[in-house]
Amino acid sequence: MHFLILSVACSVMVSVLLKLAPRRGIDIAQAVTWNYLAASGLALLVLRPSLQSLQGAQTPWLALLGLAVALPGIFLVLARAVREAGIVRSDVAQRLSLLLSLAAAFLLFNEPADVWKLAGLGLGLLAIVGVSARSGDAHGHGNSCGWLLAVWAGFALIDVMLKQVALAGTPSTSALLVSFSIAFVLMLLWQLWRHFSGRTRLSLRNLGYGLLLGLINFGNILFYVRAHQAMPHSPATIFAGMNIGVVCLGALVGMLVFGEKTSVMNRIGLALAVLAIGLIARGALS
Repeated sequence: MHFLILSVACSVMVSVLLKLAPRRGIDIAQAVTWNYLAASGLALLVLRPSLQSLQGAQTPWLALLGLAVALPGIFLVLARAVREAGIVRSDVAQRLSLLLSLAAAFLLFNEPADVWKLAGLGLGLLAIVGVSARSGDAHGHGNSCGWLLAVWAGFALIDVMLKQVALAGTPSTSALLVSFSIAFVLMLLWQLWRHFSGRTRLSLRNLGYGLLLGLINFGNILFYVRAHQAMPHSPATIFAGMNIGVVCLGALVGMLVFGEKTSVMNRIGLALAVLAIGLIARGALS
């Protein structure tokens, strides 16, 4: 259980670092770039994935390349959502991306639907409406709703790509290493272009912040994997604990530490999100 708690804490800490970045004068794009340097290095050293599995003709290189583009893309979107809408609503939108993933599983991967999952899907859609509603404070203006929906859809897209990679027989650790490495190369090329074109300057400050972000981001993944390994017969418990834990801890940190305000609709959305995740996890047990 301690692995699950650590994974939840790391997930929320990523949002905290994204929240603090503008206040510290951090260039998010640079930080995300160095994040993938740290993540790919740690994946190679800690997970020790087998690269032999990538040499076969069945390796889904198109999906892996898609992940390499989508992963940093959703990181940048999440950073903007945290800035515009706050940690509370952004973390809920991120975790409710499982609704679209579940719908994709029904439509694309022939996963059987049951009453629990369908009920969770319905409540989750209502939760998205509640969470996306204006909160009444500085975070509730502008395009915050659009950024929240982008987080919701973006994380679901990544989950679908990961399922496609898994169905092709590529080990998840190998897929992550390759995706992280390609993402770093692509982001580094972009940062070099920004630097030499005079749009921004590369700095050690952004490097340090990005490496810290990568360490916490990798910790989230590692501890989640370790939680599944420690409780191999309880995947639904890990799934529910992770998602509900992030929603609840993110709400506490956002409101108590950063003073984010939530409307009645937002709080109803939070409650519905927790209930929806619980119902979907119950469906996974049947």
